[in-house]
Amino acid sequence: MTGVLPSQTIENMLDSGQIVTDLPAVDGQVQPASLDLRLGTVAYRVRASFLAGNGRSVKDRLEEFEMHRIDLTGSAVLEKGCVYVVPLMESLNLPDDVQAVANAKSSTGRLDLLTRTITDGGTEFDRISQGYSGPLYAEICPRSFSVLVRPGMRLNQIRFRQGQSILSDADLRVLHERSPLVDGDAVIDEGLGFSVDLKPDSGTLVGYRAKPHTGVIDLENIGHYEPSEYWEELHSSDGQIILDPGAFYILVSREAVHIPPAYAAEMAPFLAMVGEFRVHYAGFFDPGFGHDAAGGTGSRGVLEVRCHEAPFVLEHGQVVGRLVYERMADVPDQLYGSGIASNYQGQGLKLSKHFRMK
Repeated sequence: MTGVLPSQTIENMLDSGQIVTDLPAVDGQVQPASLDLRLGTVAYRVRASFLAGNGRSVKDRLEEFEMHRIDLTGSAVLEKGCVYVVPLMESLNLPDDVQAVANAKSSTGRLDLLTRTITDGGTEFDRISQGYSGPLYAEICPRSFSVLVRPGMRLNQIRFRQGQSILSDADLRVLHERSPLVDGDAVIDEGLGFSVDLKPDSGTLVGYRAKPHTGVIDLENIGHYEPSEYWEELHSSDGQIILDPGAFYILVSREAVHIPPAYAAEMAPFLAMVGEFRVHYAGFFDPGFGHDAAGGTGSRGVLEVRCHEAPFVLEHGQVVGRLVYERMADVPDQLYGSGIASNYQGQGLKLSKHFRMK
């Protein structure tokens, strides 16, 4: 079996002890092509982000970098601009031929809540080597908003893979011919390129920019917060905006994206040479995303964009990222948006689920 492991295989991994949990898995934790990871009961405030490194454990490195510990049992605030490490409720005993990759969940990315997975012996964020056996940790750095968290909250997710499953550009072109991946011409170059929409069909609203001084967001509060208290609306009448250094933006792709049921995808940044910005880290697209969505096949991709050293003019139709497609080892029993709580199927420009949207 080669490819990304589907939900039914992940269930088997939970049953067989390849995935170990402190508490039984909860409804909705197993997604079509990934497993949501849950925060444990303590957070370590650390001086700086770090990786364990070859032959070293996260626990050992915490002794170097820990500033203080925070009990999450009753809930606690993770402050904007600080770095925390939280042991997760899940740990792994992977087979020798299975590797894993982790990523922030969509709602996590839309809050500019930088969340990455680290492991014992790890030399990269969010990459877990074949046969890894050991604990998992979330490194969390709130960048725009302070957040209130509790044990069991799911900020990131993990995807399992056997063998090489990434589609070549030639394979991607064949797939697009057979089952269109975007509405219109496909820009295929080391994945499927997607561009930014700055000329909406109606009105001038093209995105949102995070306000610098806001209240705390309780991650349990769904549809609760007034957007204007946390975000500035971005309007454009000429198809361009200027990104400010250090600012965080929510924009939307011009293309409606389609992930067929036998495939999964991951969002990756485009070449750094295109400008002083990058698309944020939230990046898993599940099988079935945009598949027979309301209004036709395809759903827009929401773009979490941060500008770096210099102001940068972003223009309508500019390519800003790419989707890397992979084969599934099997079609998942449950597809994205089909009978499960899929918050962003058929989406357009949309903030995270915590905000009241018109």
